[in-house]
This record gives sequence, C-alpha cells and structure tokens, in this order.
Amino acid sequence: MRRKARTAVVILAIAAILGLGWWQLRETRSHARTTDAGEVGLTLYAGDEGIPLPDVEGKTIAGDSLSLADLRGHVIVLNVWGSWCAPCRAEAPDLAKISKESAPRGVRFVGIDVRDNPAAGLAFERKFGITYPSFNDQNGLVLASFTGIVPVSAVPSTLVIDRDGIIRARNIGRIDASTLRGLIEDAEKLG
Repeated sequence: MRRKARTAVVILAIAAILGLGWWQLRETRSHARTTDAGEVGLTLYAGDEGIPLPDVEGKTIAGDSLSLADLRGHVIVLNVWGSWCAPCRAEAPDLAKISKESAPRGVRFVGIDVRDNPAAGLAFERKFGITYPSFNDQNGLVLASFTGIVPVSAVPSTLVIDRDGIIRARNIGRIDASTLRGLIEDAEKLG
C-alpha cells in the first residue's frame, strides 16, 4: 500500500513539473512573439494606410551627417540593429548582399545602430561587409522618432519606404532575404 501511495505521489509530482514546464514554455513563446506594438513579424501598409517617414537626421557611426529627407525619391530600407544582437548578426550578411544588389536600381539602405558604441558598430559593419551608413543612436533619439511605428525594444526591425517617403512595410524581428527582396520590388512598383 505504501509503495502504491509513493508511486502515486511521484507520478503527481512529475505531472506537476511537466505541467509547469509546459506553461512556462507557452508563456515564453507567447512573449517572444509579441512586443509593445503587437505581433513580431511583417506588417504591410497599402494605399492610404502607409505611414509618412519621419524627418530624421543625425550623425552616422562613422561621424558623417545623414538625413533621411535627402534620400526622398529612392526606395529606402531602414534597419534597426545593434552589434550585441544575435538576430542582427544573423541577418547582416543578407542585408549587405541585398543592399549591393539593389543599389544600381536606386534602392538605399540605412541602419540605426542602437545602444552601441561607434567602435563596436564599425567593427560589426566591417565583419559583415555592410557599406551603407548607419545612424549612431547610442542615446535612442533616432529610434524615438519612430515611436508608434517601431517599438524601442524591437531589435532588429526593418522598414521599407517607397519613393514618396511612405512606409509600406514593417518587419519586427529578423527579416528573411526573399521577403526583403519582395518588399523592395513591391515598393519600387509604387512610383
């Protein structure tokens, strides 16, 4: 009888532990898919749903001046990243490659290097062959210009902007190369 009681207690304890583990896993996955602005992933803005690109200017991690207004007339890919961010490191080779592929068509890439020091940002760019400029956003003011569009905790994030300066796509999290190519092609068709 005691053996059956001990076995029952052990089984109940194992079931409780497994149940708690499942609940924690579910909560972790749920949290990983959501941010302050909603689900992680792709949001498309068609027609009048597009969001005007904020006027942003500042210094790059190389120390040069940069203004997004100067890029009006080009399709722009704006990527929020940090050298400390593992998904940023994973997507960086694709971004470098696609920026070089699409530059002859007039597509311009710009980064926002957040919560980083310029030396780490420059080392990141060298390592991954990134040749486009990135804002130095140690203080978060550049990213704050996108409040309501990109959550400050959403690193990496990518915006695709049409030639008229309208945000047409937002991707929260790592962006897939084929998805980015498709979004650029869609933005190129708009004007």
